[in-house]
Amino acid sequence: MRWQMGRRSENVEDIRGSGGVLPGGMKMGCGTVILVIIISFIFGQNPLQLLTMLSSSSGGGTQMQMPENYQPTPEENQAADFVSVMLADMEDTWPALLQPTGTQYVPPKLVLFSQMVQSACGYNEAASGPFYCPLDHKVYIDLSFFNELRRLGAPGDFAEAYVIGHEVGHHVQNLIGTSDKVRRLQEQSSEAEANALSVMLELQADCYAGVWAYHANQQRQVLEPGDVEEGMQAAASIGDDRLMRMAGRAVQPESFTHGTSEQRVQWLRTGLSSGDCASCNTFARMRR
Repeated sequence: MRWQMGRRSENVEDIRGSGGVLPGGMKMGCGTVILVIIISFIFGQNPLQLLTMLSSSSGGGTQMQMPENYQPTPEENQAADFVSVMLADMEDTWPALLQPTGTQYVPPKLVLFSQMVQSACGYNEAASGPFYCPLDHKVYIDLSFFNELRRLGAPGDFAEAYVIGHEVGHHVQNLIGTSDKVRRLQEQSSEAEANALSVMLELQADCYAGVWAYHANQQRQVLEPGDVEEGMQAAASIGDDRLMRMAGRAVQPESFTHGTSEQRVQWLRTGLSSGDCASCNTFARMRR
């Protein structure tokens, strides 16, 4: 991708090395975290739940203290720079795309973290991958996920841009009200039906990532030969069916929450080829 000359976003919060953000005006060092983990094993509790309970016992907001000698690698800093440019490009692209809907595009914050983080949606570990929290309108990512993406067979900068575009796609869904509608339907549904709705939501976010890339390329010629193939490979690499097989599990479609590799590729390609948000109505097309 041609990205080095792009604008850097001002909506990036870099808390790498802090271990996340805890409310409560209380600093938690590594010793405290380790003690909580030990107690959790003694009493058979989830350590992340105990950390959440401990952090929510008072008001305010400070960072959990991690080793002071934490130093991001040059590769991590380049990845952070890349992510900032991608976020800025989406900030420049989405307002015009949402204008016909009458929805104002309010940019999300993007939080760079390491190991674990607390959002308004609770605690998450880096192992769970990038995520969007609709309660605080923030995208969270541990940049080490890009190493995992390469391990899964999806290297390349557009593969990484697709990941950011997907999470920002969830932000778009939140702004226009799709996320709330799906959540209400899920509350009234069986587990299998709720999972199916989740798949539709995730595939639409894939499609929105493609819509962004279409317009970014039309306006700023950001794509280079091979980039589209990188994105498709990334989408194929993180399909539910493929991940289940890699984990040695039987493929159970009723438990899918993100869609198959084929579906993820299909919907990313739909957005990339059309550049039209209206083409991303996964809910209508998948329920026929």
